[in-house]
Amino acid sequence: MTLYRLRIRLVLSLIFLASSLSASRILLPMDKIQKNHLKSYGIAYWVLDKNLQVEWLLNYRGGSFSFPFTESIEKECIIRGVSYELISESDYADIVADIARNDVNQEIIKLEVPPKVAIYSPKTKLPWDDAVTMVLTYAEIPYEVIYDQEILSDKLPRYNWLHLHHEDFTGQYGKFYGAYHTVDWYQKDQENMESIAKEFGFDKVSKMKLAVTKRIKEFVIGGGFLFAMCSATDSYDIALAAEETDICESVFDYDPLDPGYANKMDFSQSLAFQNFQLYTNPMIYEYSDIDRNPAMGDPNIDESEDYFLLFEFSAKWDHIPTILTQNHERIIKGFMGQTTAFKKNLIKNDVIVLADNKSANEARYIHGTKGKGMWTFYGGHDPEDYQHYVYDPKTDLNLHPNSPGYRLILNNVLFPAAKKKKQKT
Repeated sequence: MTLYRLRIRLVLSLIFLASSLSASRILLPMDKIQKNHLKSYGIAYWVLDKNLQVEWLLNYRGGSFSFPFTESIEKECIIRGVSYELISESDYADIVADIARNDVNQEIIKLEVPPKVAIYSPKTKLPWDDAVTMVLTYAEIPYEVIYDQEILSDKLPRYNWLHLHHEDFTGQYGKFYGAYHTVDWYQKDQENMESIAKEFGFDKVSKMKLAVTKRIKEFVIGGGFLFAMCSATDSYDIALAAEETDICESVFDYDPLDPGYANKMDFSQSLAFQNFQLYTNPMIYEYSDIDRNPAMGDPNIDESEDYFLLFEFSAKWDHIPTILTQNHERIIKGFMGQTTAFKKNLIKNDVIVLADNKSANEARYIHGTKGKGMWTFYGGHDPEDYQHYVYDPKTDLNLHPNSPGYRLILNNVLFPAAKKKKQKT
């Protein structure tokens, strides 16, 4: 190495040392400057796991994160390829003062304890992937996989946050009968489900799934956080509403459905939806009219025009919906799933719509409370795969580190860590 290069390296080292010594905080900007939005959430989780407090700057530069400066945090940002800024105490005080102004729609929320995350997912391999599992793995946020056995064994209270995998809680095996009932993975899944049901004393898979559904509801009522995507959204609510009747045809549970099921639905038991009509035909790949489905006569939306808008909330008054909608984009590219969107006329009045496609009169992202806990439903299967099919390869998130659609998932993972603020009303 030449003397000149040695001098340059020394100068750069001194500059880096000086900036580090003068810095008191690290800021992760979450606007379009950020090189990797998704891994930024992993940094925030990692800092929380080190028993350090994280401040979430709602609506400030896309919902930035801030925490005390340490060399280990700075090193972790560099390793993970996350953009960061070193800020003096004085400069940060100016930011805090600006955020505190009444005429600025921003707020600072303190994150204190990393949530313990559970993913509800079958142990058997099925020919599709789960967006939440993929983004948690990519962001390096730890999670544990649980399924019916763990929930029925009362292990769910060990966790703070639960995600429902692409799932069918009605006992109809995902409504895949028409296309896949002769395929090996479908038959093995049915056999596995029936085996678990028998193990726990249920004569039908639908009854077992109902028991699981009710345990999850108890988890929410007790203070847990529930997040669901795709078919886990409407099938969950359908199972709750159908508690007192049989909505499964004989190909699913070996006996006919209740001919009077429509009059026995109890919408007071569901979380999000009401007054919906079921599609009980096993050959129809759809559960109900909750979901927008062109095949069932609903208007089709061309892919080039399929976008939904994130609503803006008051950061100082409505900090939870503000947290859930943090993003560097307000208009999000739509994406399909078995359940893509929720018809607004079937959503309960106390549900908060976080994002919608106004022209189609459909919601894509909704939130509500139940007891001491909260739930969020997000339509679609994979935010970076417009029409994800069975057997399609999983999305490589290295190609989408700034995905605004995936950011919404991670907002939900972190918000249970937020310190509860007293209501201003």
